[in-house]
Amino acid sequence: MRKLGVLGLVASAVLAVFALAALLAPWAAPYDPNAPDLLAALSGPTVDHLLGADTLGRDLLSRLMWGTRITLIGPTFVILIATVVGVLLALLAAWNGGIVDTVISWCLDVLFSVPGIVFGLIAVAVFGPSLPTVIVGLSIGYIPYVARLVRGAALRERNMPYVQAAWLQGQSGVGISLRQILPNVQPIVVAQAVSSLGFAVVDLAAISFLGLGVQPPTADLGLMVKSGFDSVLRGHPIEAITAGTAIVLIVWSITVIGDRLTDNARSVK
Repeated sequence: MRKLGVLGLVASAVLAVFALAALLAPWAAPYDPNAPDLLAALSGPTVDHLLGADTLGRDLLSRLMWGTRITLIGPTFVILIATVVGVLLALLAAWNGGIVDTVISWCLDVLFSVPGIVFGLIAVAVFGPSLPTVIVGLSIGYIPYVARLVRGAALRERNMPYVQAAWLQGQSGVGISLRQILPNVQPIVVAQAVSSLGFAVVDLAAISFLGLGVQPPTADLGLMVKSGFDSVLRGHPIEAITAGTAIVLIVWSITVIGDRLTDNARSVK
């Protein structure tokens, strides 16, 4: 497998910084992210508040660190759920073929025709705004992105001699799929999961920006962009700029890493 390259290493370093900040937020954040201080409201960078404070005087650096946790954790759960379900459906379709493959492929095509964010909005409309609701909705929307690609790769592996040999030895279809086929399509699974993670970050941030995901006063980058957008007219753009820049850098780094992993997966085939 080829290396990530210079750009891939830079992207990995950027993502590692955000992941470390999110991980250490409970101990490294200088203030409680939800604690207001009206005397510091809309203040610029100072010794006490390195990035300034928002309209309620809450420390922006602390909220940025805590907000990064949700921005990374929420989409990660989305992709984990979508990947597990998508891979299982792909293996089931590829191994059984026939009517099973036809039905699963038809269902995936229907899901694929609807943007993932729409499923998140539908889930919110039915169950109310919350992070778990959005995660479930987005997970459904991202299943076909994984399943369709893995199904194609699994179909190729299904006809390989080693699979036929394992079948003749009496191994079950489930065992062959999980122990033989899955390890061989794993690079494709990982590459697609990482690539989809960037889109999930954008979708979750967009839903939070609309006020339908994470609810105030919880620190979230999407919510920070929204509240910061309102502060721009008051001459205080720092919150929107810092939160928006963080989202852009996170998505950029994930996208670059995903592209490198995709190239590596193709070179393995």
